[in-house]
Amino acid sequence: MSMETKLEVVAIPVSDVDRAKRFYESLGWRLDADFAVGPDFRVVQLTPPGSQCSIHVGKGVTKAAPGSAQGLFLVVTDIEAARTELIGHGVDVSQVFHFDGDHRPVPGPDPERRSYFSYASFRDPDGNAWVLQELKTRLPGRGLALSLANLTELLREAETRHGDYQPTAPKHHWSGWYAAYVLARAEGRTSEEAAKDGALHVQRTLDRAQR
Repeated sequence: MSMETKLEVVAIPVSDVDRAKRFYESLGWRLDADFAVGPDFRVVQLTPPGSQCSIHVGKGVTKAAPGSAQGLFLVVTDIEAARTELIGHGVDVSQVFHFDGDHRPVPGPDPERRSYFSYASFRDPDGNAWVLQELKTRLPGRGLALSLANLTELLREAETRHGDYQPTAPKHHWSGWYAAYVLARAEGRTSEEAAKDGALHVQRTLDRAQR
């Protein structure tokens, strides 16, 4: 098994740190940090709602030219609602589009509203380009985007799976099984694999308690 190496921060090249900070905060992004070390280094960390990865804007954080970051993807569950919200924050957002069979942009969302196939785009004041991508269901093995709706659905799924496990299971508290199941599903494993993880966690917990 490979060691976990989670993408934590992406540096975004900007020319005016305070302007960039105001822009991203206006989108509702959380301000995590803003500090300077000497006259030539300042870092501002902001995190999009629901994201486990943050961005850095600042002075001395990257040698890339301001505005040169392109193709930065923001995954959303409802492309139209996300676009409307950004427009409400004063952002100039493209129309929703999808690609045809020759990968040419076509106006409107994907006709079948398939995950990964509908987009919209916008830029920050320096021209760094962001892409909204609609994703309702991830491909197998890609993990889950833990929005409130997805987490609610996942807990209901866990309840059903735990109900199947309960009749033949040793005495245990449901929370440990649920935690192992939800974590496994969030990491991209199937429901069957997640149920096995839940049972394994219960057994290991009981084994430790008996030592």
